Amino acid sequence: MGRGRVQLKRIENKISRQVTFSKRRTGLLKKAHEISVLCDADLALIVFSPRGKLFEFSTHSSMEAILERYERYSYEERQLTESELETQGRWNLESSKLRAKIEVLEKNIRNYVGEDLEPLNLRELQSIEQQLETALKRVRTRKNQAMHESISELHKKERALQEQNSALSKKLKENEMNEEQQNTQDHTISKAMLPPWLLRHMNEQYEI
Repeated sequence: MGRGRVQLKRIENKISRQVTFSKRRTGLLKKAHEISVLCDADLALIVFSPRGKLFEFSTHSSMEAILERYERYSYEERQLTESELETQGRWNLESSKLRAKIEVLEKNIRNYVGEDLEPLNLRELQSIEQQLETALKRVRTRKNQAMHESISELHKKERALQEQNSALSKKLKENEMNEEQQNTQDHTISKAMLPPWLLRHMNEQYEI
């Protein structure tokens, strides 16, 4: 069987407690030295014995330099934490304001569609009615404007179609005239190519 975990508790015997402190202190200082050498870490260790005697260890930097660095780092950490807390507080406040605005807007929307009107008093109902009438006037104004714009656009399309139709009619008449002229010319050429005696005979028939 493996050895069970030893429960840590205060050593009641004074002599045993002092001996254990001396042994553990030596091991602790040794481990601190090892980690500073192996990892090139700045390290400061302060131990007060049960009798109040000071034992300390620091790396190649002095104890004062390490403690000053610790104080500076702690101050920066505190400033950062305070700044984060302040920012978080502002965000929480802003979030609460936005939630309140959303609730008001949602309530107004429900009122505008005729819901949740029972808790409202006469003045609030009159205010909603006035807002709806104002909105209705704006909607009607915009609707009339849209209708006029649509009618104007249809008139433009109608004029464009009429112009296109006129152009096509004109072109059709020109084609008919050209075709008639071409037929006349073809007929004249055909007559010119007939022998004189045949032309006289045809003319005599037409005169009769």
